[in-house]
Amino acid sequence: GAAVGNPIDIIGTGTPEHLATAIDFCENRFEDIDLMMVIFGSPGLVKLYDTYEVLHKKMEECKKPIFPVLPSIVTAGPEVKSFVKKGHVNFSDEVTLGTALSRVINTPKPMSTDIQLYGVDVPEVRRIIDRLPGSGYLNPEEVRTLLKAAQIPLVEEFTSTDRDELVAFAKRVKFPVVAKVVGPIHKSDMGGVTLNIRSEEHLIFEYERMMRLPDVTAVMVQPMLKGQELFLGAKYEDRFGHVVFCGLGGIFVEVLKDVSYGLSPLSYDETYSMIRSLRGYPIIKGTRGQRGVDEQQYADIIVRLSTLLRFASEIKEMDINPLVATERGLFAVDARIRIEK
Repeated sequence: GAAVGNPIDIIGTGTPEHLATAIDFCENRFEDIDLMMVIFGSPGLVKLYDTYEVLHKKMEECKKPIFPVLPSIVTAGPEVKSFVKKGHVNFSDEVTLGTALSRVINTPKPMSTDIQLYGVDVPEVRRIIDRLPGSGYLNPEEVRTLLKAAQIPLVEEFTSTDRDELVAFAKRVKFPVVAKVVGPIHKSDMGGVTLNIRSEEHLIFEYERMMRLPDVTAVMVQPMLKGQELFLGAKYEDRFGHVVFCGLGGIFVEVLKDVSYGLSPLSYDETYSMIRSLRGYPIIKGTRGQRGVDEQQYADIIVRLSTLLRFASEIKEMDINPLVATERGLFAVDARIRIEK
């Protein structure tokens, strides 16, 4: 009663051995088949653990990719969970798999295997990473030197425990300025960031308040930049490598979750596709008479960041938030980098 065309249907009485036979034929006999989609529900006539174990072994052995669609997540939850724990992806229905394949087909080709540095000083990046003593979040100075080596523009800043030095810096770059605590990772949550400081007296007040906060080692002062806030980040995923994220900052990331992502290293085609797929892209382009963002420079920074990650696999997590687009260009205002050595 089985159908041996395409799709091959081993029917409800199909055993794990029948599934193995069908996969072997697709792998070894049918040259016009490039990949397999195995849809196996819960017919109630076979032990699913045995079937999924066969599927697991075939996915490890076969050269042709196998995409499992195991729709029985309700009737066979433990069995599916056990299968996924072995490191496999499961699509709970065919529509999800179809959507994923369409995204792959419509994604620009990845960066070529020819190594292009895009201005990133790789020897300096390696020197910085190699001399770091251990794992964890980098301090602000280490973050700045790493981003400088990647040619990512940074806002001017000054860090000190000396009140008079901070005031002198603020006068030089001109008020208004921003003050931030150094030490704690989540600065905003503890009241460790103050924007729009317009006078020497206000800066002294904030300095004294911040130095009393727990775990604070110093205070950083930056000029207050005006412009559109952008977001840029990356995270290391096992079996995939670095995933790079981009989007508009503030409410667009935190509330609307308007983020695009791609696998590092990124080509310019991939990067432009990421930027232009954002729901907030009209703001980047410029809408209703508002000045837009320099899309070319935004793409340059994303590509350089992905190149940095290519040569610094120790970076497991990072974000630049905000990256402010001003009339003079884009500048990284706040950045966080975590490494594992």
